[in-house]
Amino acid sequence: MRRRDLIRCLAGLSGVWLAPAVARGHPDFARFLAELRREARAMGISERVLARALDGLDPLERVLELDRRQPEGRLAFRTYRSRVLTPERISAGRERLARNRRLLATVRRRYGVPESVLVALWGIETNYGRFTGGFPVIAALATLAWDGRRGPFFRKQLLAALRILEEGHVSLEDMQGSWAGAMGQPQFMPTTFLRFAVDGDGDGRRDIWNSLPDVFASMAHYLRRQGWRSGFRWGREVRLSRPPRESWLGLERREPLARWRARGVRRADGGPLPRAAVDASLLMPDGPSGPAFLVYDNFRVLLKWNRSRYFALAVGLLADAVGAPAHA
Repeated sequence: MRRRDLIRCLAGLSGVWLAPAVARGHPDFARFLAELRREARAMGISERVLARALDGLDPLERVLELDRRQPEGRLAFRTYRSRVLTPERISAGRERLARNRRLLATVRRRYGVPESVLVALWGIETNYGRFTGGFPVIAALATLAWDGRRGPFFRKQLLAALRILEEGHVSLEDMQGSWAGAMGQPQFMPTTFLRFAVDGDGDGRRDIWNSLPDVFASMAHYLRRQGWRSGFRWGREVRLSRPPRESWLGLERREPLARWRARGVRRADGGPLPRAAVDASLLMPDGPSGPAFLVYDNFRVLLKWNRSRYFALAVGLLADAVGAPAHA
């Protein structure tokens, strides 16, 4: 049997990606792991953790397929909104907020992030912890780091994940996440975990997989460190009295609320905008005929969590739907 045919045969039996390394310009996986072990040892990762995490590891074909999948055509925000902000998700968010009100209030007092915002982030990221991803994080990150397309980024994430195991925050079996290595109920990447995850229940571990005190405190700590302004909203949906000028639109343009009031912008329910001393930007993701939003600095903080404006708008709208928003 020719070598190429043998490789294809083995790939079909094992379910892993076994394309010849030289044909793809990458070192083979065994050599990659050997180099990684040397780097991890130099960082202080123990042989026990390295053996547990890396012995017998194979690259995951499904991870490479997902990484190579090209995004399809752009979805209109109206469509995205209807798919994400369902009555079921809103109802579940209200129930989760009520069930965890005392814990969330404690986190709000410490970090200044409203309960509804934390519940909304939780709901959009993982449907309130129900869908956190079923991929083993170490194997997924090793596959992406070896593959090379974004090798340096994922190698850094892989080393951070080994550090998390070394520090004992989670077992290897429980370290599950998305195909790209986003972990736990907040979907933190490993480097984000090391910077922002918090031990909210005082057990000495930062367990964003199973401990809600750790989940909520970690999310709130991230937002506060990124600049969340307590007492202010993310923004709001608004109504325009006339078509907007092109120069009004975009995150780059910030205007005081008083100026937006003078232009005839009102709340979505028809009421006047508040008389708060805050700047806002006008976003119309579907163009002049679509919904309009005035967004504040806290919206930009949500964009640091996820750069998608659709994501940040969905979090803000869900937060407003599940709990009372800040006045401004």
